[in-house]
Amino acid sequence: MLLGQANPQDKRVFARTGNFIRQLRNTGPGDLMNKLIDTTNLESVLHEFARQRDWEPFHTARNLILALTGEVGELAEIFQWMTDGQAAEIMQTAQAEHVKQEVADVLLYLMRLAMVLKIDVDEAVRNKIALNAVKYPALKA
Repeated sequence: MLLGQANPQDKRVFARTGNFIRQLRNTGPGDLMNKLIDTTNLESVLHEFARQRDWEPFHTARNLILALTGEVGELAEIFQWMTDGQAAEIMQTAQAEHVKQEVADVLLYLMRLAMVLKIDVDEAVRNKIALNAVKYPALKA
C-alpha cells in the first residue's frame, strides 16, 4: 500500500516511524552525546589485550565467529531444561555469576568480531533499529 492510500491511522504510524528513523540517523559518528552504544573504551581494551598476548593473528572473522558460537552454546547450556519461571529467576540463584560470565564472553567475542570486520556497532545498531521500525511499525496512537 502506498502512503497516499493509507488510512489516517496508518498515516500517523508512518509519520511516527519516520520521525523515529530520522532521530536515529541524525547522529553522526562524532556525536558521542547521542550515541546509543559507545564502544571506544572496550575496543581499546580488547585490542590491547589481544596484542599483549599475540592473539591478533588468530582473531580472524572465522575463528571469532566459531568462538562466539561456542560461548553462546555455553550460555544456552545454563538455561537448558529450565522452565520459563526458573529462567526468569536465575539471577537470584547461585548460577547468577556463571550467567554474567557467559554473557560477558558472548559480548566480548561479538565486539572483537565487529572490530576485526571494521563494523561501527553504533551505526549498525541504529540502522537495524530503523529497519525494524519500518518492518514492525508501532500501531498505537
